[in-house]
Amino acid sequence: MSIAAYTVVGRLPDEKRTVRVGSRATPWGAYKTITDALRRRITEGEFPPGTQLLSEAELGSEYGVARNTVRRALADLENEGLLVTMPGRGRLASSPDSPQSPAPAFRRISTDLRATIERGELRRGDVLPSEADLTKDYGVSRWTARQAFTVLEDAGLIETRQGRGRFVK
Repeated sequence: MSIAAYTVVGRLPDEKRTVRVGSRATPWGAYKTITDALRRRITEGEFPPGTQLLSEAELGSEYGVARNTVRRALADLENEGLLVTMPGRGRLASSPDSPQSPAPAFRRISTDLRATIERGELRRGDVLPSEADLTKDYGVSRWTARQAFTVLEDAGLIETRQGRGRFVK
């Protein structure tokens, strides 16, 4: 969308300022209202820590605003420590007083595979589970499984053989 598509509507001092985004008008500062509503939903337990939030599209539809407005609200909540973005899983409710955010899924997978190699359950030359196996076992995307393999390759523990799979080094 070009900058020309954004026009300001309603400039009288007593009127609420509205920004037209495409065919939809969004009240100026609407993201603050959404931030407050989502903060309340998280702190009151509708989204307890670890729970996946609705998608940007679903929240945009629920609040009647554009996805960029929702993104801005979610960014504020993430800065407050009430949300954490997890690659391959989306945004999860968190708690600002929790000592640490949960590890991203790819880190958990690479840690599990590393431990299996270090315990000797997978030996030099053994084939590793496929991306498809990891996506099924861990409930993650193929991209997340690929990230886990990249961590292990960077550590020098595994190698990829084109067309054959990944193997313990």
